[in-house]
Amino acid sequence: MRALGSEDSQLETKNTAVLPPGPAGLPVVGNLLQFRRDPLAFVSGVQRSFGRVATMRMARLPIVMFFRPEHVRYFLVEQARNFTSSQFNINLRRLLGDGLLTTDGEFHRQQRRLIQPAFHKRRVEGYAGIMVQHTQEMLDAWQPGERLDMAQAMRDLTLRIVAKSLFDVDIQQNHPELGASFTNVIENPVQSPFSVRALPINLPFTPYGKHMQGKRTLDAYVYALIEERRASGRDTGDVLSMLLAAREDDVTMTDQQVRDQTMTLFAAGHETTANALTWTFYLLSEHPAVREKLLAELHTVLASRAPTVDDLPQLPYLDWVISESMRLYPPAWTQGRCAIEPFELEGYHFPAKTVVMFSQWVIHRLPDIWGDPDTFRPERWDPAHAQKVPPGAYFPFGAGPRMCIGMPFAQLEARLLLATILQRYAPRLAPGYPVVPRPRVTLRPKYGIQMMLEPTIARAPAIAASA
Repeated sequence: MRALGSEDSQLETKNTAVLPPGPAGLPVVGNLLQFRRDPLAFVSGVQRSFGRVATMRMARLPIVMFFRPEHVRYFLVEQARNFTSSQFNINLRRLLGDGLLTTDGEFHRQQRRLIQPAFHKRRVEGYAGIMVQHTQEMLDAWQPGERLDMAQAMRDLTLRIVAKSLFDVDIQQNHPELGASFTNVIENPVQSPFSVRALPINLPFTPYGKHMQGKRTLDAYVYALIEERRASGRDTGDVLSMLLAAREDDVTMTDQQVRDQTMTLFAAGHETTANALTWTFYLLSEHPAVREKLLAELHTVLASRAPTVDDLPQLPYLDWVISESMRLYPPAWTQGRCAIEPFELEGYHFPAKTVVMFSQWVIHRLPDIWGDPDTFRPERWDPAHAQKVPPGAYFPFGAGPRMCIGMPFAQLEARLLLATILQRYAPRLAPGYPVVPRPRVTLRPKYGIQMMLEPTIARAPAIAASA
């Protein structure tokens, strides 16, 4: 097959009759059971067996899987307007409605323009104090030697931070219930292009019932928040005030529209950072030399004080650690699109409505790009001698016009929270505890991550980060 972008436009390599070959499946269900059994192993195995492109079948639905960085650029940047994300957003739409993550076209562009000011650099940096303060309050409640689920702790913390930063509300009393509700929705998908639809049995112990109860709890909270803010008429300068004040052709947003965008920012605003931090603590626990090098850098620059935005340029190793963690354990492990018009790629002619998929989990681990792809090696991000990473090979926040709008917020939050926590504790994985990635909408640890809280001790001056 010819490579993407080849100057050769002759038709002899173009296959207009069939889709690319792929793994053998079973009658009727195709590759559905193989995929559901272990999605990460399945997509990785398909790439190793078929190379650049392959077709899997989810029952009657063929999905073309693409495995190269240039494909990511093609779908997300170069031809982004020809591909929608709706086919992959069934479960998200049930929770989020018509928010930034679930809409396409002009409506998405209009909503993004509306919300973009909340994520301008100066405003995002203004949230730093909230991020550090809430983290310190969490640390004050921790005890040396305590064992806790780091995944749950990070979700609780980041949910509280996004609520205060973007919506000016303190959910200290409500956040355990809200966090559990998000978990119920994410962990119990009731419909997706990759699974058989769950029976709509609305009982507390069924996946459908857990999903719906979580959604009802979140809806009740968000609608009450909107009602209170409309009644008060307060403009606090936060995202909610921006949404309520927004006008187009002298028409304001309905409560449903405000709810959809608010729910989207609540969900995406805490889930990504929580997962990134959870996996980072796990990797640091498993790689003591990396942890010690990072602790030494933090001690040299901060001397046990809380970090600020101005400190971050002096903490390059902190940045590399988080980047490397998100390479190995990207919070969003796969993305998909559906073609609006026919397109040609890899020597094939694909019709309109072709569903395509490309996975951060796979592309972030391609041996020909990363060399030692399964090794946690933050130094690979050192600009002084970093390996060359082609565009599209690393995309934890997506790319192109649909790149995560909250990326600056998430990047700042992850760095400040990690630095703040490590000033007090160096968490270590509980002995013998199983750590298994669970790919759902995001990449969470299946059993959480139980860690022991070991107090951080003073470190010697940091070795140069580029050493």
